[in-house]
Amino acid sequence: MGGTSVPTLFGRIAATRTDSVGTEVPPTVRRQASSQRPLRLHGACAPPARSWRPPPPTRAAMTTERWSDLGKLILRLSLGALILLHGIAKLRGGTEGIVGMVESHGLPGFLGYGVLLGEVLGPTLLILGWHARIGAVLVAGNMLVAIALVHLGQLGQLNDQGGWAIELQAMFLATAAAVALLGPGKYSLNGK
Repeated sequence: MGGTSVPTLFGRIAATRTDSVGTEVPPTVRRQASSQRPLRLHGACAPPARSWRPPPPTRAAMTTERWSDLGKLILRLSLGALILLHGIAKLRGGTEGIVGMVESHGLPGFLGYGVLLGEVLGPTLLILGWHARIGAVLVAGNMLVAIALVHLGQLGQLNDQGGWAIELQAMFLATAAAVALLGPGKYSLNGK
């Protein structure tokens, strides 16, 4: 291989090289002939062994992760706020109506107070992002009980606008299930 050389502080280095065909190859491009083997150092000359690390996340992956966490935050906050409004109404108006409805179905009346778990405690956990999966399970359980006790007869009905008669309850149930499965995301107090 021939080439031109450039003077440096400690001697001369080749600025360009030519390969076997005569094509100039810049110094940034390294080609290794098939007959040459890479230099392997052994013993004290060898560099320290490094454990394999995955490459750092790309900007696109970081953006995707950030959007995913933002979506989880929106799910948590919207579900928590909308259900909490129902819970506040129960706290202001009392739970006697719920307790009476539970007793009319032949269940013990104290189970009616469970509505406060699903409509006050659960949404609070969701909004804070503190054990949000537990909060989501409480909300989902509350929705299942509400559908079973109040809306069971409406499962196959449509409302006046043509939508499903229990679309709101179904949306709350599906959103709670999604939060329980996905988790709260990065923007939460404890990530659980």
